[in-house]
Amino acid sequence: MPPAEAAMDALRTAGDELADATVAALFEQGEVGRFNTLMRYVSTVGAPLPDGLPEVAREYLAATAAPPDWVDWGEMERARLFFTDNNVHISTALSFAAMPACYLVPPVAKLLATTHGLRYPSKRMAETGQFTVWLMQPGAFEAGSRFIPAAQKVRLLHASIRHHLVRENVWDTAALGTPICQEDMIGGQMFFSLLVLDSLHRLGIHMSTEGAEAYFYAWRVVGAMLGVDQEAVPKSLDEARHFLDLYMVRHMGPSDEGALLTRQLIDLYEEVVPGTLFDPVVSALIRHLVGDTCADWLQVPRTPWDTLVKAVPHLLGVLETIEDRSPLATWALDHLGRLTTNLELSSLTRGRVMHYAIPEHLKKDYGVTPTLLHTQRWTPPPATV
Repeated sequence: MPPAEAAMDALRTAGDELADATVAALFEQGEVGRFNTLMRYVSTVGAPLPDGLPEVAREYLAATAAPPDWVDWGEMERARLFFTDNNVHISTALSFAAMPACYLVPPVAKLLATTHGLRYPSKRMAETGQFTVWLMQPGAFEAGSRFIPAAQKVRLLHASIRHHLVRENVWDTAALGTPICQEDMIGGQMFFSLLVLDSLHRLGIHMSTEGAEAYFYAWRVVGAMLGVDQEAVPKSLDEARHFLDLYMVRHMGPSDEGALLTRQLIDLYEEVVPGTLFDPVVSALIRHLVGDTCADWLQVPRTPWDTLVKAVPHLLGVLETIEDRSPLATWALDHLGRLTTNLELSSLTRGRVMHYAIPEHLKKDYGVTPTLLHTQRWTPPPATV
């Protein structure tokens, strides 16, 4: 077996030691309900921890209260500006490429179907969108922000899913690996970073190498805060391409769960699009971004829009050229993008803040600076497999 595959096999059996131990202790002590109730009052950085919080939870929150000490804050600011410049396009890539890509990995699709049910895709999309928007806000890591508490809770949520699936004997660990294992966590990080950049490139979005690298770097920071093994995670876009290619070749394929989750995702976004005339655009855009083979595995329907949607990069290219040449157009399009992203997120959350909590049991229905100027545009790393 090649060394790379042996290393990924090892990642398949590894979880998140700190979060797993915390969740196990909370369940053993019968403290999960009290923890969830009290943690609703801890939603911003700097908020005092409430009295009565279990000691094991207090220790976990102290250990995860800050980003890693290696963070380059200049790079994080470049990532924020990149997001501001491309927020609508990034939201599109997350919704129509990164999420369907998760469903192309049968163990991941099975886990999502088992833990979230098939009737509430909006919950996962709302949580993902809210998490990304909080990450890219100014001062995301400063007092008063919501990102760090959200990351702490998501990490425990993942650990609780591992706990339930193994304890309730509804997961074949020998065949599927540890639920939400390190390999899948790193794969997810690649979907939300490199695959999003690939999708922007496929859509014809103008972006600099510096901006693309900064966006990838921001998700490295997120991965570290969510318990991803920093010895194993790719550190550069070239390394990311190698990992993602190998990961997808090892695991991607058709599954009933993947097809059902995709159908639910399509239905969700067809409801968001006013009327019915443009409903086929949803399927056409997914097919354009993930390719025909993957779209067929996910049973994405073919539509008359499949050909028309290929003109989208040309239209976006014209808008990008106007934006590149006019500071006023840049300002207007950035504000329009922010408004569109917020409206999309609001439609998913129904205007509510999504709370991340440890489920006490699984339910079947659980549901721009000079460095970013668009010269010397980013070119995706070549395929390695």
